Amino acid sequence: MLLHGLFVYIYLFSFAKGGIYTAMAIPRDFINELVARTDIVDLIDAKVPLKKAGKNHSACCPFHSEKSPSFTVSRDKQFYHCFGCGAHGNAIDFVMEYDRLDFVDAVEDLAGRLGVDVPREQGTGKRKDEGLSRDLYQLMEESSLFFQKQLRQHTDKQKVLDYLSHRGLSDEVIDHFNIGFAPDGWDGLLSRYRQNQESQDKLLTAGMVIENDSGKRYDRFRDRLMFPIRDRRGRVIGFGGRVLGDGTPKYLNSPETPIFHKGYELYGLYELKQRHRDPQQILIVEGYMDVVALAQFGVDYGVASLGTSTTAEQFQLLLRSAKEVICCYDGDRAGTEAAWRALETALPLIKPGDQVKFMFLPEGEDPDSLIRQIGKEKFEQSIGIAKSLPDFLFETLATRHGTDKGTLAKQAMALIEKVQDTVLQSLLLENLAYKLGMNSAEELKRKLGFNVKSQSKSLQSKALKGRGTPLRLAIALLVQHPHLGNELPEQRALKHIKMTGIELLILLLDRTRADNITSAQLLEQFRGDDQLGTLKKLTQWDHQVADENLQQEFKKALVWLNNQYIEQRYQELSLKQHHTKEERMQLKKLIAVMQGQT
Repeated sequence: MLLHGLFVYIYLFSFAKGGIYTAMAIPRDFINELVARTDIVDLIDAKVPLKKAGKNHSACCPFHSEKSPSFTVSRDKQFYHCFGCGAHGNAIDFVMEYDRLDFVDAVEDLAGRLGVDVPREQGTGKRKDEGLSRDLYQLMEESSLFFQKQLRQHTDKQKVLDYLSHRGLSDEVIDHFNIGFAPDGWDGLLSRYRQNQESQDKLLTAGMVIENDSGKRYDRFRDRLMFPIRDRRGRVIGFGGRVLGDGTPKYLNSPETPIFHKGYELYGLYELKQRHRDPQQILIVEGYMDVVALAQFGVDYGVASLGTSTTAEQFQLLLRSAKEVICCYDGDRAGTEAAWRALETALPLIKPGDQVKFMFLPEGEDPDSLIRQIGKEKFEQSIGIAKSLPDFLFETLATRHGTDKGTLAKQAMALIEKVQDTVLQSLLLENLAYKLGMNSAEELKRKLGFNVKSQSKSLQSKALKGRGTPLRLAIALLVQHPHLGNELPEQRALKHIKMTGIELLILLLDRTRADNITSAQLLEQFRGDDQLGTLKKLTQWDHQVADENLQQEFKKALVWLNNQYIEQRYQELSLKQHHTKEERMQLKKLIAVMQGQT
């Protein structure tokens, strides 16, 4: 029996984290509406083709490599989950993970699909850089259009067109990459904003203008071929400028700005995705012109790392975009060292099914010059014989340490321990054991004390099997079927139960009582909260309750929890030697309830 009206309690809720929606200045009601209006099946199917599987939809997971589908999408719950890698979430989570966007960008992306503007709340929670970033994106797009226009209309255009013709670039490729021209002179771009001081200031922030010690401002890019750098949403965030003659530096890049962080971006990835929805391989090279020249010859799956060593963030982006990544470097010592740094970065990030290879060019050649000499067919043959990661790893260690097997083993083991993919890890161990003259990897592990990292299901996952406690069941049922909480009377007694997790149930009951929301909308309200991980796991917990018994089992769990309070309160009162009048009335009522009286 549920207790209603036994005592009067008021539950005041405040978001423990200060409210991520307040922090982001996006109203919670808008987030709920956005999730409600976005059909997650349609959203994901446009990026990862889904197949109907019972009342759900399935596919091979886009977040890790697999041969049989373990990725499911529920239209009822508006939620996705992968039973292989554990990826899960709602529509916003999917856009964040798949397109590598932050929360606000993901919300704006979904809102754009629906043709609505994202409202902003006023107050202390408003994101300070929000308006600035929007203005910077607009200025960068305007700058790109300005450079493209100069390429076709400037009085010096012929020397640029002759240069592009000499490099063999077609109009189609030039247009595809939006290549432009920054005219010689100090204020070609700046002069367009001469009457707008605010825009000039933002051009400075965007790195398009430089200010000297005397306060004079001038264009950063002058007399250069311009390559716009786009983020995954296609927005211009920076530029690479190549000198047309013999000047220095050969390449001039945009500095770090509020919207451009070169360690997180890859030149040409957006353009690649425009031509290949699901690329099988990506070739990572060093220069903008390398990417463009390769595309001109039909090798249109190249990207560039913006003049830096390939970062972990860039590798994650690459491995998420294609099953095979080929790192292309010069064949000299500097190229080998750069490749080794890339290997060290990639090792902890490789997932089952991923392939990372290393291609080294003849001395004095770069991808641009080499493909012009040998053509697409032979160039791709060179890609086909690129060194596998294990081959490159052991060849490099052998070169560095020669016959010093002890040092070689120590260095190799330190690297292999970083590997999360057990298949690759086992392959590397077997290879190392062979090179050290041991009979097997098991012997190697025994002698060197190597512990293979377990990739089995976590103990926490195992704990989610079966019915679990009534409290866990109540939370899981409510998360998976929020309608169970609709118009449910307030469970006042629950607040006074001394039980881990009861606060979460109270909060869920409060969130589902008034509104008819989906699981996806409910979870969205917990973004940024420490409880989100637990709730996401419970959305996939097999509680073994049939659909027709959901209401009944949920009420049983609440009855059990309320009875826990009754027993707890009864014991507290019965142990007291002296009672107030109110306590005597409470004790009498508790005894009646425990005896089954109304």
